[in-house]
Amino acid sequence: MLIITIKQGKEKSLLAGDPWIYASAIERVDGHGKPGATALVQNSARKFLARAAWAPKSQIQARVWTLDETQPVDHALIKNRIKAALAKSAAAAKKALPDQLVRLVNAEDDGLPGLLVDGYGGADGQLLCQFQAVGVDAWKIPIVQALIAATGCPNVYEMSDELIRKGEGLPVKSRTLAGEEPPARISLVEKGVRFQLELRTGERRALK
Repeated sequence: MLIITIKQGKEKSLLAGDPWIYASAIERVDGHGKPGATALVQNSARKFLARAAWAPKSQIQARVWTLDETQPVDHALIKNRIKAALAKSAAAAKKALPDQLVRLVNAEDDGLPGLLVDGYGGADGQLLCQFQAVGVDAWKIPIVQALIAATGCPNVYEMSDELIRKGEGLPVKSRTLAGEEPPARISLVEKGVRFQLELRTGERRALK
């Protein structure tokens, strides 16, 4: 088991709801685990604090999955949080026009630290995912499966922010994860402004 012990007094922000654990807050790490593995987080008195995704190459060395000691981090948790996030964003998704992006999953706000999912074009369009933390990257396949099952959209594309992924020690890859490959760039409207989004780089270019 991978165990992260927090320095005395540094657990206050965690208990207050901050899902990020920085390297400076960690007293020691015991055990072994691959990047993205689930670690038990405890205070200096060895009392349970959280379960978190271990990111040894990042300044944010752990991102909290749950503060509930009885809740395992497993496929069911991922599936349920995807479903809950999509339910929360359902009204916005329903109102969105085919040329509008809508945020479907919003990372820590939805209990999926580092995962951003935008949709466009409805069920026949694309789900654009950004795996910005090693924890959600480790759960990529279950996340994609849950997204497809919950939305009915078979097309999933991974966008990569080079700076963020390198900071997490992750490879930079922009690629189709499921379904049909989208065009290299798509035309979208946001707040009345039309622009092109380059899917490989995430670059936006305003159109006149």
